[in-house]
Amino acid sequence: MNDQLHILSRVLVTGPMDERFDEILTDEALEFLRQLHLCFEAERRDALAERAMSRHRIKNGARFDFLAHTRPIREDLSWRVAGAGPGLEDRRVEITGPTDRKMTINAMNSGARVWLADQEDATSPTWANVIGGQISLYDAIRREIDFVAADGRAYTLGETTPTIVMRPRGWHLTEAHLRLHDDSSESIPMSGSLVDFGLYFFHNAKELIERGRGPYFYLAKTENHLEARLWDEVFTFAENYVGIPHGSVRATVLIETIPAAFEMEEILFELREHCAGLNAGRWDYIFSIIKNFRDQGDEFVLPDRSQITMTVPFMRAYTALLVQTCHRRGAHAIGGMSAFIPNRRDPEVTSRAIEQVRADKHRESTEGFDGTWVAHPDLVPIAMSEFDAVLGDRPHQIDRVSDAPAPSASELITLAIEGSYVSEAGVRTNVSVGIRYIESWLRGVGAAAIDNLMEDAATAEISRSQIWQWIQAGTTTREGERITEEYVNSVIKSVMDQMERFPGDRFDDAVDLFAQVALGDEFLPFLTTAGYEQFLQ
Repeated sequence: MNDQLHILSRVLVTGPMDERFDEILTDEALEFLRQLHLCFEAERRDALAERAMSRHRIKNGARFDFLAHTRPIREDLSWRVAGAGPGLEDRRVEITGPTDRKMTINAMNSGARVWLADQEDATSPTWANVIGGQISLYDAIRREIDFVAADGRAYTLGETTPTIVMRPRGWHLTEAHLRLHDDSSESIPMSGSLVDFGLYFFHNAKELIERGRGPYFYLAKTENHLEARLWDEVFTFAENYVGIPHGSVRATVLIETIPAAFEMEEILFELREHCAGLNAGRWDYIFSIIKNFRDQGDEFVLPDRSQITMTVPFMRAYTALLVQTCHRRGAHAIGGMSAFIPNRRDPEVTSRAIEQVRADKHRESTEGFDGTWVAHPDLVPIAMSEFDAVLGDRPHQIDRVSDAPAPSASELITLAIEGSYVSEAGVRTNVSVGIRYIESWLRGVGAAAIDNLMEDAATAEISRSQIWQWIQAGTTTREGERITEEYVNSVIKSVMDQMERFPGDRFDDAVDLFAQVALGDEFLPFLTTAGYEQFLQ
């Protein structure tokens, strides 16, 4: 290991150069990152500033609505998106997961049609994970990946593997270990989005095309069509830079923020030459609702997370609008991930997970989705059977275009759930899950099985943001307990008193970070930014 600073192509590499990192961080790849940064960093910062302005408008009483000035785009029925690229025609089951070597091989052998190779919410952005994930992807694309576990078990690729769709970090995150270095000796961190996208694209775009696939991406945390336009400009620049045909890139945008729900058609329009579809990112969507309406009164206070199902009215409006919008424009509509996962050591838990996932995928397939997500290989056959029953031999159901009236703006933001409540158990669950997930994340594990549910950064965001909102709103549990900072601190103490500790755990740091993002006077937009700046740089 070499811990010295490496200045290559005017990019300062401050992270250690572990084994094979030099194969990814080549002079040529770093020059490509530098060019991306010079071309698009200012626009990235403008996009983040617009997010802050949007939040300020909501705080001062504005409400989200469909944009008046883009009405001609929505009313013009002639345009379509590029649609599926080679290997993306059939997306009926996609498996999601981080990009460490073992998980990469498991995903590639899962039987799913697509693997969402996640450098975002399912990956803790340690330097080792960021570049190690790139190595895993490089090897997997070339079918050169293998892995031997500590117990001696060997993992290798099977004959049939899914199409890879890589998810880079969102626009809000930076990569502290790669910094643009200028003549004045100043340096600034590079965009995590552009680093993840750039390294993967530079090393693999041509190879993927030669193998009959293509450079495909999931775009996370998008909030409006201007951010989609920025991605489209990045794609065009990158295609020209490496010399592949325009439109080789295909992007699927996660509609996982409430602002983006009001601009689905505009997002598709901006990306139309590079776009394959939209995805219903349910967990971040719930977090976004809480974040945007966190101080807007009791009508925007959501109940226990377990009661916010995909069948409540505002979530049904969101998914119905997504399917309708996608199919009008020739795009795939991809469903979200049920958090339930099997436990091979507990048949009862496994049976319950299968029942829950089967019901979730039945609902999605019959409501018009073209594909869905699962988080565990054992769930692939369950989801596949539900989509097979609807699709048969067809690769998708894009031709299923509804003539029903589109859900209204009011339906998207009317959050009432009949019979719902906030409970003491809900508070405790949020505290326990939030702290345990953050502890896992701080150790470099970004996808964690907690209480037989798959938790990632999005569900941790729900946990901490609900606590913050309930305190600020003066919410009272159904048992009659006023949720205050003092009360939550007592729950944190109780949770930690019962926590099973282990050598090298990060629970002390996790409690500190959870308290900061759940109990602080100021609501921090993302817990991952605070955690990254304090613990992972």
